[in-house]
Amino acid sequence: MKIRTGGPEDAAATLALLDAAVAWLAARGRTGQWGDRPWTSRPAAAERIHRYAAEYLLRAADDPQGRTVGVCVLAETPPDYAPPVTERELYVRLLVTDREHTGRGIGAALVADAVAEARRRGIGLLRVDCYAGDDGALVAQYERLGFTSTDAFTVDRPTGPWPGRILAVRV
Repeated sequence: MKIRTGGPEDAAATLALLDAAVAWLAARGRTGQWGDRPWTSRPAAAERIHRYAAEYLLRAADDPQGRTVGVCVLAETPPDYAPPVTERELYVRLLVTDREHTGRGIGAALVADAVAEARRRGIGLLRVDCYAGDDGALVAQYERLGFTSTDAFTVDRPTGPWPGRILAVRV
């Protein structure tokens, strides 16, 4: 696997990964995180990915055949719902991996790459947020990747409250 810096040209591959993740989650009855509709069918969601690919650092994991199997989007600004911190930080705005390659360390490699990027920038804090509903499996996954849970939050959505968790790792 090769991790490279991407950009706007990677928005379509990122959306494909997200659409596949939604289908995978929905097939398991886990629609609380991203719903049951593909990202590409929701104009605002698709636009957000195009904006992320253009405005933030997009790091893509490619398999030996050059196919994108994971994406991590990093920014020095957190989303509005994240509690502010009093120091400079690098924030994981998006992390998605190919469900067909689960268990191959793609997410772990992208997180290690994010930690290395924070170090390159002289930043001592890496944060991420994730869906904290259902059985908390996603929170537990980030904890296995070295993050510590710091804050709970809720985003009010038209479909109901979305429970989230902020996690952090010191770099």
